[in-house]
Amino acid sequence: MNSGAPIKAMILAAGRGERMRPLTDTTPKPLLPVRGKPLIGWHAEALARGGFTDLVINTAWLGEQLEAYFSGHFGLQANQDGRKPLSISYSHEGLDFGGALETAGGIARALPLLGEVFWVLAGDVFVPGFEFTQAAATRFAAGNKLAHLWLVPNPAHNPKGDFGLGAGGLALSLPKDSTQPKFTYSTIGLYRRELFDSLPAGNPQGLKAPLAPLLRAAMDNGRVSAELYEGAWTDVGTPARLDELNQTTTN
Repeated sequence: MNSGAPIKAMILAAGRGERMRPLTDTTPKPLLPVRGKPLIGWHAEALARGGFTDLVINTAWLGEQLEAYFSGHFGLQANQDGRKPLSISYSHEGLDFGGALETAGGIARALPLLGEVFWVLAGDVFVPGFEFTQAAATRFAAGNKLAHLWLVPNPAHNPKGDFGLGAGGLALSLPKDSTQPKFTYSTIGLYRRELFDSLPAGNPQGLKAPLAPLLRAAMDNGRVSAELYEGAWTDVGTPARLDELNQTTTN
């Protein structure tokens, strides 16, 4: 990769948020407020603190509100502490194809806007203490893995977890009957463009494709690493979880 090119970050924000209705009938899920700030605003500020100011956001449902938020309320001016202003590009799946393309389809569509290595994170999780570090990105870029995932202890709504964590920090695609511990994918990861080579470059036809099969295939080849993150993390998937977050304070 070009070591002089800034590493970008893609925030996934195209989902309809069916389980969050009626809240998401008029507001895209990433703009739902947690402790006075939209979910996606927490992400943007955390990325900027780490020096990652080149963002790509995919949209579908009510995508115009997301663009208006960043150009208006959030603003693109220089951040405090002398940080660079945000530079935001959009992949408008709703306008181009009439709806969201699922996770891998959406990332593949946005690849022309991204570099060889990039962050990916979902716009609907709340993880206030996570640090996006240049060291993590540099370490990943220097290796040969196709993805590096941050896993979290299993929440009540996903008790069986998603992936295992093996020796040497390898992520494992374990069978359902495995007795080895599994953890939940936090939806935060570093990715290499090569992971999406099985999809048409730029996804010009708008193919819908899930991410998990690509990750599992790469895990079977020993090409995905992972680490456990044990800080506060919430998948804001229901109104009840949102209410619970807004009734508590950060540590």
